[in-house]
Amino acid sequence: MYVVVMGGGRVGLNLASFLIADGHDVTLIENDENLCTNAAAELDALVICGNGTNTKTLEEANVSSADVFVAATGNDEANLLACILVREFKLPKIIARVSEPSHAEAFRKVGIDSVISPEITAASYLEKLIIRPKIADLVVMGKGDAELLDFNLENEKVVGKRVGDISPTEDFIIVAVYENGDITIPKPDIVLKKGMKVSILVKTKSAREVMQRFTK
Repeated sequence: MYVVVMGGGRVGLNLASFLIADGHDVTLIENDENLCTNAAAELDALVICGNGTNTKTLEEANVSSADVFVAATGNDEANLLACILVREFKLPKIIARVSEPSHAEAFRKVGIDSVISPEITAASYLEKLIIRPKIADLVVMGKGDAELLDFNLENEKVVGKRVGDISPTEDFIIVAVYENGDITIPKPDIVLKKGMKVSILVKTKSAREVMQRFTK
């Protein structure tokens, strides 16, 4: 894919680095000269020192050929204006970062459906790690209504049971088990063992109940 990222701060720079590492073509737009210099030194990508809210800068970045445009600055107003301008190029996907959650509705009103807040996401992630201390790792999925949880089996009530005896339900499904460091997509006849690491896809509203079922 070809991705144009506006914003060379922490979020934009890290995003560009991940995309490049995955083999995608990236152009980064940043209007701060110091950040531009830093980005050019770190990234194997075209870095344009210019204003992403300027149509000429967007054209210089060849945004019309992009598969995705990401407005990732810390300025919600600049991100909104850039997204409005980019809409005229009819890109397949436009993603906007918002720092203030109440601004998200303004983006949606102009037709930008993919609105994310790294700050809110990070805070939510930390909160979940705190209130569910037995989780080894988690991934928030969908619109925050589902989670992928990794943890070790402890509850004797599920130890010795077959995966097919308890999964799937309307609220969760066991999607992976790990033995000796190897991951396996579980068949119904796999027997759950004490201490076995499992990955469970669960509805967020049922996460606490599911954790208790497997770890207490």
